[in-house]
Amino acid sequence: MLKNHALLVCLFFSLNVFSQPATDTIPLSLHDAETKLIQNNLLLVAANYNIEANKALIIQAKLWDNPVLNTDQNIYDSKFFRHTTINGQPYGQVFIQLLQLFKTAGKRSKLAEMSATTAKQAELQFTDVLRNLKYALRTNYYSALQLSQTNKLYRQERDELEKLLTGMKAEYAAGNISQKELLRIQALQLSLKQSIADNYKQYTDINSQLKLLLQEDKNVWYLPQAGNDTIVSPVIPTMDSLVTKAQKNNPDYLSEQNLLLFQQQNLTYQKALKVPDITAGVEYDRASSYTPNYWGLAISLPLPLLNHNQGNIKAAQQYVKQEETLVQLKDKKLLNDIQNAMAKLQLSLQVLQSADLQFYPQYEQLFYNATQSYKQRQLGLLEYIDLFEAYRDTQLQYQQQKLSYRKAIEDLHYTIGTDVIK
Repeated sequence: MLKNHALLVCLFFSLNVFSQPATDTIPLSLHDAETKLIQNNLLLVAANYNIEANKALIIQAKLWDNPVLNTDQNIYDSKFFRHTTINGQPYGQVFIQLLQLFKTAGKRSKLAEMSATTAKQAELQFTDVLRNLKYALRTNYYSALQLSQTNKLYRQERDELEKLLTGMKAEYAAGNISQKELLRIQALQLSLKQSIADNYKQYTDINSQLKLLLQEDKNVWYLPQAGNDTIVSPVIPTMDSLVTKAQKNNPDYLSEQNLLLFQQQNLTYQKALKVPDITAGVEYDRASSYTPNYWGLAISLPLPLLNHNQGNIKAAQQYVKQEETLVQLKDKKLLNDIQNAMAKLQLSLQVLQSADLQFYPQYEQLFYNATQSYKQRQLGLLEYIDLFEAYRDTQLQYQQQKLSYRKAIEDLHYTIGTDVIK
């Protein structure tokens, strides 16, 4: 196991990970990543096809039924379709009927309305897919940014230790320091190398997720751009305005509202089915009626004596009640999700704001001064190691706090369905 870790560490240093790896390095801003996501992600492409398919069904629902042509031709006397006149009398029978179905009670328009609601559902599904993909992209992007900054910290400490060890080996060879002191610093270096390797493996997984989201086929290494890394106090909307925005933008909530509308439309449609449709048309009959050339009007409709569509109507009524209950549940869940997201955001912001912004650069300078003090024997070994590890833990904690804050913002955006904090 130790050999494998050593090999991984050597590979890491040889590639100089996060800056100049062997694969193509691509600087990536969040804006460019989101643009590429919308253009390339196949889930979005598939969801868009679903929208277009459902829009086509609206057109289909508005179409009239095709007319029906019926005919009856004679096949007697070993001759097929023989039509002639003998001694002034028609010889050979012909029957032609042309029928058209007329839907009553506005069934066609009601069916078109249901199809439009179904198409709206497909659009909401598309929005929900986009929301989930953007959330995954942003959280992975911020995680990659945090790991990149962690790597920068590790490399700073690595460089300081390498300089320190170069001098200590010379001091040890001269007999000025003990082997125990040298080995303790070397153990600290090995521990740091292992942390670098672990950080590299995490970044590799995140980079793989980014490639999948952006549908990148090439072997690339994304470098997130930090931009302005300063955390400022955001303008957070009130709870009432957040709830209002969520009710207008959250696709999961809007989907439930849309399903309720569909069930209400379905109930109206099922009631309309009680009214029988009319089939009407014209017919022509030659040589088989009381007159040689018969023209008639054909009308047919089912008699609603036994089947009033009462079962489907009752089922539709229950579906409406079911959706009304689910809408109430979705209302409560939305409010609870917003409150939960706001609580996490306020907590993460409070933790960040509680720290003195001058503390971290001052602590970084203290770390560099401590290394010089140790070289000059002004600082003991244990005190230096404690300061070395405390500096790393403090910086890692600060980076984790910034990551938690960014993810808390994205949790709120995901719940609302749109960005509310810039």
